[in-house]
Amino acid sequence: MNPVRAGIVEHPGEYQWSSYGINAQGEKSSLIKPHPLYKGLGDTKKERREGYQELFCHELDTVEIDKIRKATNGGFSLGNDRFNNEISIMLGRRVTPGKAGRPKKNQEE
Repeated sequence: MNPVRAGIVEHPGEYQWSSYGINAQGEKSSLIKPHPLYKGLGDTKKERREGYQELFCHELDTVEIDKIRKATNGGFSLGNDRFNNEISIMLGRRVTPGKAGRPKKNQEE
């Protein structure tokens, strides 16, 4: 659930359970640690905060939101074929949706 899209708050920084204040505004937290993707947003703390804020300037389009929801609700990965294959091998299970319906019967039977 996205608290902004759900109408709970107008901005992610207003939601008490969001890491936005830590990542975008430099608030302190003993729970949140910078991860590699966040560190990749800039060389300095200021650049990382500004880069993080920029991520929230544009809404995702409905197609992307739908892809994220389907992957999340189905327990699937969301990425290109190579990424999905690597994740499938790591987990030892399918990570993309299968074809709907029953499998076709073998014509020789």
